[in-house]
Amino acid sequence: MSVNATTVSAGEALGVLMAGWAAQKAGNLTASWMLHGRPGVGKTEVVQSLAHKIGAELYDLRLTTIEPQDLRGLPYFDHARAKTVWYRPEDLPDTDAPAILFLDELTAAAPALQPTVYGLLQERRVGRHRLPANVMIVAAGNRVEDGAIAYDMGTALSDRLIHMIVQASADDWLTQYAVPAGIHPTVAAFIRTRPDLLETTEASLRRGQMIACTPRSWTRVSQIMFSVPDRALRQVMIAGTVGTAPAAEFALLADEIAATVNIDQMLASTRAERQDLYPTSLHGLTALVYGLVGAVRQDTLPAAIEILADMRGLARLSQHGLPGSELASFGFELLIARALENGWQEAFAHSDAYAAYAAERRAAGLP
Repeated sequence: MSVNATTVSAGEALGVLMAGWAAQKAGNLTASWMLHGRPGVGKTEVVQSLAHKIGAELYDLRLTTIEPQDLRGLPYFDHARAKTVWYRPEDLPDTDAPAILFLDELTAAAPALQPTVYGLLQERRVGRHRLPANVMIVAAGNRVEDGAIAYDMGTALSDRLIHMIVQASADDWLTQYAVPAGIHPTVAAFIRTRPDLLETTEASLRRGQMIACTPRSWTRVSQIMFSVPDRALRQVMIAGTVGTAPAAEFALLADEIAATVNIDQMLASTRAERQDLYPTSLHGLTALVYGLVGAVRQDTLPAAIEILADMRGLARLSQHGLPGSELASFGFELLIARALENGWQEAFAHSDAYAAYAAERRAAGLP
């Protein structure tokens, strides 16, 4: 059966779950949630981000690795009462602090396990083990048409959940995930210029190819870029992660960026010295923006502000037809969000470069 629910980005799914948590805390809604989506689109990352944002402990329960009795617990005989009682399994939250019970791979779990999950999703209990009121239940899984191991979800299980379909979105991934997660600037620049290659599972299945691009695989490419300096070895790993064709295209961009972008040098240079350090390609400038936002610290924030502010009117960029103003504005959006997250916003109030940049935008009638 198809999942006739709303399709959302990972960032939108996080917003819905945050609202659900707020409603649960207020005592207005106690529900269990289900994230459907292709492998690697970011379902697990959504739940991890939710736990981080609400300050909850995450109990990650992979349903493909357990049996029904694992949820019930271990029985023992109480001789005083002449009864069999059950030890509570440690995988179930038993805490007064906020907690998330994450039932991952729900649609891949054996059908024999589903009846045990029914009570957990609806009545929030297994046997006599009840979940505390401060526990939020979120499940996730692939659909049958996603090419992963999955069973159709029966109506008895489906009716106990609020469903969302999570779909990869390049804009959402870049702003909501890539910058906070410290994704390598070359990967971020590549996805910004080739958003169609963020997620290619459907196309790969249609071509009969095993390897596809996904947000998860690009995260792995980022890790490879940070940890493997040898280009030839790195290229074999990347091809084995996203496929040979995307890897070949990515390698060309990576070479270009490596030759033209040096974040540390720009941050350490004076404003006058930086004028000749700006890359003169769209890929290079895009990587500079993402690299700058990812690398900035409180002590280097003033220099980062200057770099973005000067990008707006740099003559050598306009001579190459590069959108320095647009990239500067985009970079400031990311940089301000990073500063607010870390409590560094005072740097903007004391920056002459940002004051001049803001005045120039106001004079042009821009917000």
